[in-house]
Amino acid sequence: MSQKVLVLNQDYSALTICSMPKAFLLVYLNKAELIAESTSEKLHSIHQTFPYPSVIRLNRYVYFPYKGVVLSRQNIFKRDGNQCQYCGSGDHLTLDHVIPKSRQGRTSWDNLITACKYCNSKKGHLTPEEAGMHLLRKPFKPSFVMFLRNFSGILNHQWLPFVGSKTEPMY
Repeated sequence: MSQKVLVLNQDYSALTICSMPKAFLLVYLNKAELIAESTSEKLHSIHQTFPYPSVIRLNRYVYFPYKGVVLSRQNIFKRDGNQCQYCGSGDHLTLDHVIPKSRQGRTSWDNLITACKYCNSKKGHLTPEEAGMHLLRKPFKPSFVMFLRNFSGILNHQWLPFVGSKTEPMY
């Protein structure tokens, strides 16, 4: 029952991901309709069998003014593939400000990257150019759908028609 379910707004745009029990309840209470179900699993009660939801669509449109990805340490690590953006290492990871805070560098998606402790201390309070270090990938702010598709790690093949196929972001 730990499987996640993609929730679509009434206009079929991706809204969020929820737990299977929450999705089943929304469908059972007629607040959502079942769009795609698991082909390998079913829900069983004593007398009935129900489809195991994979994608549901809400019956009413939900206005969601901000649908972005929260800036957090874990989300930066996910975006960067859990590897140092200077050397590619996956050990002893920290966050690094590309433009250091001492030089008014902001704490934002396009200024934070994943770096190993060694590269972070080597760079210090310098910019990557001043330290002679090159970024493997330029930092960027992922969209909500891009984050679901590329970085969440829980993409179900039945979600692809609604979130698109996995592609690298354009800079």
